[in-house]
Amino acid sequence: MKLSGAEILIESLKREGVKYIFGYPGGVVLNIFDSLYDEKDIKLILTRHEQGAIHAADGYARASGKVGIGLVTSGPGATNTVTGIATASMDSIPIVVFSGQVPTMLIGNDAFQEADIVGITRPCTKYNFLVKDVKDLSRIVREAFYIASSGRPGPVLIDLPKDVTAGRADFVWPEIDIRSYKPTYEGNKWMIAQAAHLIAKAKKPLIVAGGGVISSGAAKELRELAEHANVPVTMTLMGLGGFPGSHKLSLGMLGMHGTYYANKAVQDSDLLFAIGMRFDDRVTGKVDAFAPHAKIIHLDIDPTSIKKNVRVDVPIVGDVKKVLTVMNKVLKEEVKEQWDEVRRAWLRQIDAWKAERPMTYTYSDEIIKPQFVVEKIYELTKGDAIIATEVGQNQMWAAQFFKYDKPRRWLSSGGLGTMGYGFPAAIGAQFAHPDKLVIDIAGDGSIQMNIQELATAVINKLPVKVAILNNRYLGMVRQWQELFFNERYSHTKLDDTVPDFVKIAEAYGAVGLRATKPAEVEPVLREAFKIKRTVFMDFVVDWKEKVYPMVPAGAAIDQMLFEEIEKKTEKKLRAVK
Repeated sequence: MKLSGAEILIESLKREGVKYIFGYPGGVVLNIFDSLYDEKDIKLILTRHEQGAIHAADGYARASGKVGIGLVTSGPGATNTVTGIATASMDSIPIVVFSGQVPTMLIGNDAFQEADIVGITRPCTKYNFLVKDVKDLSRIVREAFYIASSGRPGPVLIDLPKDVTAGRADFVWPEIDIRSYKPTYEGNKWMIAQAAHLIAKAKKPLIVAGGGVISSGAAKELRELAEHANVPVTMTLMGLGGFPGSHKLSLGMLGMHGTYYANKAVQDSDLLFAIGMRFDDRVTGKVDAFAPHAKIIHLDIDPTSIKKNVRVDVPIVGDVKKVLTVMNKVLKEEVKEQWDEVRRAWLRQIDAWKAERPMTYTYSDEIIKPQFVVEKIYELTKGDAIIATEVGQNQMWAAQFFKYDKPRRWLSSGGLGTMGYGFPAAIGAQFAHPDKLVIDIAGDGSIQMNIQELATAVINKLPVKVAILNNRYLGMVRQWQELFFNERYSHTKLDDTVPDFVKIAEAYGAVGLRATKPAEVEPVLREAFKIKRTVFMDFVVDWKEKVYPMVPAGAAIDQMLFEEIEKKTEKKLRAVK
């Protein structure tokens, strides 16, 4: 019996193991939505905006390791997905987005709600398709899932004209063999052996772990390598959780707002082993001054990422998990070193840097410091939570003051820096892990960009918690204005327009809580964590607080700005009294 295009799509999604679709209906996708009406195996999560749908699919993918799915209509429905698609593209997140399109005979005629979404998204998708014949639909869906989830993961878009979803054809589930797309998974054994011997000879080696460690599922292999060879590990923003943040060999995050000791270690190292990361500008700072004394080994599944931004001495193209498995074997069987002796001086130096400038901030008994909120969240959860963030100061404090010991517990827009990402991403993560505590650490500016998704959370009875660090400013931009623009706060002050977040939460049917003093922070968090409903927590924090350390734009990563020591010491003494 022949199936309609809509039925073929649903059957294809079921065979791919899809449980949730995040989307929003419209005229040209009504055939698909009608097919979903009686569907028992797939649930459509109706978001309140298409951008929210794609961020939710992205959060689902990051938290679960599966492909996230979005479904939207044509024209503005499709164009509203672009920010979410670009976010997933920059962070290598596997999602498949289905957009409706006007009938094929009308394409190019400026029909109602027509947009060339294939052309628009070509720069920010890993690949995209316009389906012209219903007979090709099941094959294209299967290819899309394969492309999105294999090699370096990324978003794929499938544009579905209305006549394709209405047309009928036999259902065929084909084997996939794309001749022009053959990712390299097995690393070159000679290069792996060469890298292993460089690690053995290095006096001051350092591992830089990126998001590729997480997408490859290589956290266990990375830890095995670091512990066996006694090599300290620093992580990119996307790599947090790829190596345990509380481990004695962990240096936390490097880069613009990285730890002092991580950035110092990069600049002083004689060997840098970069794993599943792409040396973006927030990591390297001034490229010419980055890791000046180090030989660089770069392992990545994407050959275009290697040598793109920095010089590389040993390039290894391959899957992180597979390559590290081989490298660990080489290090254990062929390289005989007394690792403790070789690394002792280096690790002592790193401990000295940690003691010299630990991650700290000025505490106050009178006004809530945003770092204190993040610290309390970590203390009360013992690190056992999925943390999503918006973008800005809230994101950096969440990266600095919460230790991520497991992969897929940290969801944040790294490459694109998308405000409004965290809340819908947390919703997606809660669907992936209904029994886990999911917290969005937000700013009062970012949370308003997709605040309408409160309806999605409440209707689906999701116990997502949102901790708003409310400083009444666009905090990170204000910080730059203070440091580099003579405190000319041009259009970053939100004081007169920040809404009452408690009332907004209650209006949507969620719970709203507020803390205005440090003593209220822990009770609010404890109460929120006990409530099995969506909760907005409004923490009124110090608006003057800045993210430190900070590497100014164009500087080397060891040229960091710090909070004034004298002022900090004075305030701490007053607090003790």
